Amino acid sequence: MGACVPAALSAKTHGMKTDIEIAQAAVLKPIAEIAARAGAPADALHPHGKHLAKLDMAFVEQLNGRPRGKLILVTAINPTPPGEGKTTTTVGLGDALNRIGRRAVIALREPSLGPVFGRKGGATGGGYAQVVPMEAINLHFTGDFHAITAAHNLLSALLDNHLYWGNALDIDPRAVVWRRVLDVNDRALRQVVTSLGDGANGSPRETGFDITVASEVMAILCLASDLADLERRLAAIVVARTRAGKPATAGDLEASGAMAALLKEAIQPNLAQTLEGSPVLVHGGPFANIAHGCNSVLATRTALALGEYAVTEAGFGADLGAEKFLDIKCRVAGLDPAAAVVVATLRALKFQGGADAKHVGVPDLAALSQGLANLGRHIENLKRFGLPVAVAINNFAGDTDEEHEAVRDYCARQGVEAIVCTHWAEGGAGAEALARHVVGLAEGGQARFEPIYPLDLPLKAKIEAIAQTIYRAGSVSLSPRAARDLRRFEAEGWAGLPVCMAKTPYSFSADEGLLGAPEGFVLPVREVRLSAGAGFVVAICGEVMTMPGLPKVPSASRIRLGADGRIEGLS
Repeated sequence: MGACVPAALSAKTHGMKTDIEIAQAAVLKPIAEIAARAGAPADALHPHGKHLAKLDMAFVEQLNGRPRGKLILVTAINPTPPGEGKTTTTVGLGDALNRIGRRAVIALREPSLGPVFGRKGGATGGGYAQVVPMEAINLHFTGDFHAITAAHNLLSALLDNHLYWGNALDIDPRAVVWRRVLDVNDRALRQVVTSLGDGANGSPRETGFDITVASEVMAILCLASDLADLERRLAAIVVARTRAGKPATAGDLEASGAMAALLKEAIQPNLAQTLEGSPVLVHGGPFANIAHGCNSVLATRTALALGEYAVTEAGFGADLGAEKFLDIKCRVAGLDPAAAVVVATLRALKFQGGADAKHVGVPDLAALSQGLANLGRHIENLKRFGLPVAVAINNFAGDTDEEHEAVRDYCARQGVEAIVCTHWAEGGAGAEALARHVVGLAEGGQARFEPIYPLDLPLKAKIEAIAQTIYRAGSVSLSPRAARDLRRFEAEGWAGLPVCMAKTPYSFSADEGLLGAPEGFVLPVREVRLSAGAGFVVAICGEVMTMPGLPKVPSASRIRLGADGRIEGLS
C-alpha cells in the first residue's frame, strides 16, 4: 500500500539506516501537541498510548461547517517490483507544505496485515518521510481492522444461525453471496466448505474468505458520513437471495445494530504524526485493486477542515485508485480536488519499458523512453477528469541527470512539470520544490473536476466507459453470469450506482504482463458483485483474487523481536 520498500532495500545495500531503524530512532511528540498543531483540542482526543489517538465523533461532526482547504491527490504510475514510493511522497509533500508555511494535514489509509507479512510491507512511507510510530501503525494500530473483521463475520454467523433456526426469510442456501473475511493473506481459504458434520453441524455450503480490506464493511466505514449513515449502509448489505429471488439484507437479519456497535470506535479517525511532526489522519484501508482504495471520507473531510491543504493518496496506479477516488469517493462525499501528483521513479519507468527488474538501476535511456508511455497515459487520464497535474520523480541513488532530464522533457511535452524529489533521504526539505509547484497549481484555479461517466448510464456502459476511456481497452467481454447479474441489479433498482473495478494493478489491462500503455485489448469481466451498502457494483476482471496469497519468501520470515524486545525486519 505504498511503502517505499525498494528504498529500504537500497538502504541496507548501501549501509544506510533502514526505514524501521529511522523510525525507532525518532523522538516523537505527545499526540496532544500534534492535535494542537492541527487545531484539535485535547478533549477531542481518545488517546491510544502516548503517540496515537482517535478523534471524538462530536468534534469531527462540529467541523462540518468550517471552510474546507484544498485537496491534493497523490497517485502513481502502474506499480512495479522496483517501486514508486507513493505513500513516501504523500508524507514528504505534506511535510514540505508545512515547511513552506502552508498548513497541511495528511490523510492516509491504514496498513493491512496481509501486505505487511506478505510481499509489499507496511504503509507508513519510508526513509525520512514516514508516519510514526511505524510498528504500531503497521501492526494492530488502534484495532480498526479487527473491529471490521468482527463486524463482517458477525453478520456471517447471524446468517448461518438464521438458516439453522428454521430460515424464516426462506433464504436459498445456494444463493448466499456473503463470504467471511480475515486480515491475512491465505490462499487456502479462497474456496472452502463450511458446516461439515452431522446433526447440529451438518448444513454444508461452499463459500470462501476474502481479505478484510475487500470487505463491504470496510468500504462502508470509509464512505459513511456519520454513525447513523454507517448503520443505514450496514442494513442495506445484500447477503443472499430468497428462493423467490428477492434480496435478503443485513437489516432483514436484524444484524446492523450489533455491527454498528462493534464499529462505534472504529469509525473515529486516527491521529498520528510524521517524523517532522505533521499531523496525519490514518483511517480505513481498502485495496484499490479489489475495492475502492481510499481512506475514509470522515478523515479526508476532517483534514480539509483542519488544514489549508489536505494531502491524500489513492491506492496502486492512477487507473485504479485515482479513478475510484474521483468517480466514487469524490462523487459520494462532494469533494473537489484541486490538483493531482503522479509519482514515478526512473527504475519503475525503465521496467515499464521492458528492462529486467535486476538491471533497472543501470542507466538505460531506451527503456526509459519506452516506459514513459505509461506515465503519459496516467497524465492524460487525470487531465480528462479536469485536474491540473504535477509529476514527482522519486529520486533513487544511481539516478542520472540525463535520465531525469529525459523525464522532464517528456512531461513538458504533455504540458506538465516533473520535479525531482529527495524526500526519502531529506524529509520534507527534499519535496519543497514540489510543494511550491503544487500550491501554484491548486491556487491557480485550474481544476474543473468532473467524473468520467454520469450515473444515469447503464451499469455495463459504465464498465465500458472506464475500460475504454481510462484503460484504452477495445472492448469489454462479460461472462454470461456477469451479464445476467448486471441485468438483475438494474431490474432491482441498482442501475444508478457507480462501478468499482477489480483488476490487476500491474497493467492497464487484466493481464499483469502487458506493461507500458497497451490499447485495443479485450477486458474480461468474469463476475460482478453488488455492494448495496457501500453504494457501488464491483466488476471483477481477469484472474484478480479477493483473497491474496503469500509469496514464496514472505516478509513475515524477516520480522522478529530483538534482544531488547524491539521489532526488527518490518518494512
